[in-house]
Amino acid sequence: MASVVWMSVLIGWRNAWLIWVLVFAAGTTVAEDDLEVPEEIKMCNQGMMHAVARQEIEYLRREYAKATDMIGLGTSDAIAEGRSVYRRIFTEDVEFSVSGSGTQPLAATGPDGWVDVVLGALGPIGPTQHLIGTQLVEFDVLKWNDQCAVIDGAARMQSYVQAWHDQSDREVWLFLGTYFDEVVYGSDTGWQIKAMELRRVTGENRPSGEAVATVPL
Repeated sequence: MASVVWMSVLIGWRNAWLIWVLVFAAGTTVAEDDLEVPEEIKMCNQGMMHAVARQEIEYLRREYAKATDMIGLGTSDAIAEGRSVYRRIFTEDVEFSVSGSGTQPLAATGPDGWVDVVLGALGPIGPTQHLIGTQLVEFDVLKWNDQCAVIDGAARMQSYVQAWHDQSDREVWLFLGTYFDEVVYGSDTGWQIKAMELRRVTGENRPSGEAVATVPL
């Protein structure tokens, strides 16, 4: 009997029913309490809940990158689309800041306030592409109910960014930095960023377009 229980743990809850079939086929009677499901393979275990919440939080920053590129295009439709995403992924009173060597300190409050900052910074230049990577999420609070639904949460996230800015047909500006986010969970809004700091690490201008084509190999 002990071997049956151990096999159930290794194989997992989804395959445990196969062991029951084998046991009964052999004519062995097994009490329900003897095949106890370990805590680590229950549906609402901590590992699963953290993994799902972590992915949802990471996607906030990825959605931000796409929305920022849209706003930078400067058209009415693109700005409206980006603004809509900002209002969904940020809290109404979110605080923004930019810091780091070689940057001009910037700050804003609220999603619409940051739209104005982004449009002022990216509108005058060409297309941009914000690439997000190396995301780390640490939970301060994560609570859920018996239906595996999050009911309360708070976390901190760091995300690397490489932002490419087309400044002319001969030059592209590369910005390297890290986003530091404070994230909270609301029953009506889901996960949202309540504070964002963009900290510059380094950057450079690179030849592009026609300039690259004319560089001798």
